Amino acid sequence: MTNYTQRHTDTVAIVTGGAQGVGFAIARQLVMDGCTRLILAGRDAEKGARAVQELAQLGATAAFVSLDLQDIDACLSLTQTAVERFGTVNTLVNAAALGARGTLVDTSGRAPFFIMQGFVKYCLAQGGEGAIVNILSQCAHCGQSYLSPYSASKGALATLTKNVANAYRGNRIRCNAILPGWMDTPGEDATQRRFHGATDGWLARAEATQPMGQLCKPDQLAGLASYLLSADAGVMTGALIDYDQNVAGAYPE
Repeated sequence: MTNYTQRHTDTVAIVTGGAQGVGFAIARQLVMDGCTRLILAGRDAEKGARAVQELAQLGATAAFVSLDLQDIDACLSLTQTAVERFGTVNTLVNAAALGARGTLVDTSGRAPFFIMQGFVKYCLAQGGEGAIVNILSQCAHCGQSYLSPYSASKGALATLTKNVANAYRGNRIRCNAILPGWMDTPGEDATQRRFHGATDGWLARAEATQPMGQLCKPDQLAGLASYLLSADAGVMTGALIDYDQNVAGAYPE
């Protein structure tokens, strides 16, 4: 965890998936870096309440919004919800994801598209300026056979990240993405147990097989996200940043 800074004193943020895991780690980092107004959106109201309470202890005013990622109208109106609560919003983190397994015949949600649409429309109406970070996955490069819809949705979001960055750079709306590899999150623990028969101790066993002896950690990634969302990132937009200890395109020698 970094020390307190003033990097985000003017930030008013929406963080989807903000009740746990990567989303909450980024929300907490934004608060540590000066942000005092946040909307957390997610599925679990109980986890959302705990997240809001923890951020309040750090000095932030946060609110939780229950969000069904399949509800297009709710996704479109999320920005307006933030504006009604705080008067404005200038930062968006799309960290919500569904880890369900499925094959090519399954469908996946398009929530980030509509959430970004609502956010960008608001920013344009205010004269421009804003920052978006999309949390993708290394699966955007390919993904396992049982992650077809998930991988496809992340690949589409990678292209959308660049498209949005290009379309609105003249309006000073920046859009970047982070593509983490295998992560140590509550959601991953549930996924391993539900779909892969994992038992207690699976994390330690998994980390022992990794080049750097750990899975990706949300608190470590959060500092990068905070930077990308801040003025310190300057003109950086349209970047897809691999966040993993395995290098795409590398093969055993």
